[in-house]
Amino acid sequence: MNRRTITTVAALAAVLVPVATAPAVSATPAAPRYVDTRVRDCAGSGSGCRPGVVVHHWHKRGGSARGVGWVYASREGVRTGTARWLVKKPGGTWKTGGGWKRAARVGSFVETAWGRDGHTGPKYPKNTRICVEFRGLETKACVTLK
Repeated sequence: MNRRTITTVAALAAVLVPVATAPAVSATPAAPRYVDTRVRDCAGSGSGCRPGVVVHHWHKRGGSARGVGWVYASREGVRTGTARWLVKKPGGTWKTGGGWKRAARVGSFVETAWGRDGHTGPKYPKNTRICVEFRGLETKACVTLK
């Protein structure tokens, strides 16, 4: 072999070896690693939510732990309010999830939230109950993390 052929073969081998050893690309995309869910409840009588709750939670497919990203509380028909959220694990007692927080006025209702988007926040077992309560209001809005 002459020098030019050896250089060409070496260059060709340098290109083909990484391609041959690269992992195969699947034709079907992989299933998402996490399942993200929003659950909500509207309590009270009459029109509107007095109070209302929305909870974003996630879990790994087949897992029993539920992570809580954020909790949102709202109450219609008022100008001010202070809210907190409570959590109760299956077979447990009620604990404070987020402390009292002033709700901001938005039109005819007030709202506040705890946490942030993404897979952040505390983790609880499946079937944990989360409730939102407003100071001075007996009615609570509750959801279950399925």
